This record gives sequence, structure tokens and C-alpha cells, in this order.
Amino acid sequence: MKKVTLAGVPEHFNTPILLALEDGAFAEKGIDLQFITVKEGTGKMCQMLDAQEADVSILLTEGICKHIINGGKAKLVQWYTKTPLLWGVHVGYASKFQKETDLKGTVAAISRKGSGSELMSFVHAANMGWNTAEVRFEIVHTIDGAVTALTAGTSDYFMWEQFMTQPLVDQKIFRRLGVCASPWPCFVIAANTKFASENPTDLQTVLAVINRYTSSFKNRATATADIAERFHLEPAQVHDWLQVTEWSQEQITSETLNKIQNQLVSFNIIDKKGTFEEMVIS
Repeated sequence: MKKVTLAGVPEHFNTPILLALEDGAFAEKGIDLQFITVKEGTGKMCQMLDAQEADVSILLTEGICKHIINGGKAKLVQWYTKTPLLWGVHVGYASKFQKETDLKGTVAAISRKGSGSELMSFVHAANMGWNTAEVRFEIVHTIDGAVTALTAGTSDYFMWEQFMTQPLVDQKIFRRLGVCASPWPCFVIAANTKFASENPTDLQTVLAVINRYTSSFKNRATATADIAERFHLEPAQVHDWLQVTEWSQEQITSETLNKIQNQLVSFNIIDKKGTFEEMVIS
């Protein structure tokens, strides 16, 4: 069988892939899929693609687009979701900050440079009417690092997907001051350029299995229970999340990519745009 490494965050979005692995769906197609969980998120996965430590990754749209434009050795393959990510804006439970406007000029905890937590901090600042050049950061690597930083007061706020952080809110470790939606579909599938050029058939096989499972996942009678049990979430919360989440099996179009890049430029996340041929496997 052909070994393929797929990197993704250990979060509920990737439940269809975990189920496909458990069902042996990749193995049936001759693929020995190794799913690597990356707690550090998109910034780390971009590095893994460059270093050929991952053949394929499921990453945040803004992070991988910026990485490719800046010379990363990867290309977009297709969409993984069609809906935006809902980022909770969190402070430590005992923090003095009571509303989002209080956070102007404070320090955002981020997993690493180029991560979604960094880039969405710029989006949030722009939405709030703040000068994005004045946003300051502390690198904390993981959610656990953010808990430490917000509790100790070395960082003031942290942006992360609101349903994955809900247990921390329920435990009164974080308080959520607001929610900021990404202005684009949140997750894409990308591949390192060497793997994609040398193994196009294997890549398409992997995609076919992923698409089969994502297209049918919400029709599973056990979908809510699958996520709740795996990620220690309340079934009611998972039900609400599934109502606002749609996976995608669609190709990326030049029109959509151009629109997203225009938005990234407007948020000062990128300072130049890439061509469709430079960024997408066609």
C-alpha cells in the first residue's frame, strides 16, 4: 500500500476522516493513511508541508494562502468546508476586561506566527476599527499555552474556535467576550508540491475517500454522538455546531480565490496576491 501522511488539528471538523480510517476506507483503496494530529495548528502544518513531513494537510484558508504567497512549498487542492469558522474571543476568567472594546492595544495570545489565531486577530482588529499595525502578540503554541498565558496575565486575549473552547468556558477558565466569523470558508485541503506532482493518482484517491465521508457525515444517525464522545462536548452544543457547519467537496475557483485574496489584502494579512496557477493544483 502507498503510505500517505495527512496532518490536521485534533478537532471535531476532522471526525469524518477519523471514521474513514476506522472503517478501513483508505486501506480498501490501497492507501496506508497516517493521520497526524497537530495541536499547534495551521502555522505548524505549513512548516510540515515544506519539510515533507506531511504529504497533505487540512488547514485554515488564511494561513495556507499567506504561506503559499510567501513562497511555501505547497498548493491548494480543494475546499474541505464551505462555511466560516466561528472564532471565540476569550479572556481569562478573572480578567478585568468585560467587553471586546476593552481589548484595544492589548496582547493577543497566538499559537505561532502565520497561524489562524494570529491572522484572525488582524481580522478582529480591523472589524473593531483598530489599527492592525498596533496588534501585539505572545506566542503560546497550544490551547494549554493560552490557558497559562491568560491565567498569568502575560497575554490578554485568545482567539480559537468557539465550540472547542466551550469546555474551558464552562469550567470558568476562559470567558468569551464575543465571536468573530472568518470572512471565507474556513478549511482547505493542501498538499506539498513534491507529493502532488509525483503522486497525482494517490492524491485523488485520498480526496475521493475524504469527500465520500464528508458528504454523508451529517446524515449519520450517530454524528452528534460521535463528536460529543470524541471531543468531550455536550450533545446539545454539537447539535448547534452541526447546524452551522457544512463540509465541501468542491474545487477552488479562480474567482473565489481572488475574492479571498482581496479580503486578505484589505486586512493587511498579505501584501501581494498570487496567481491561480501558483496557488492551486489544477
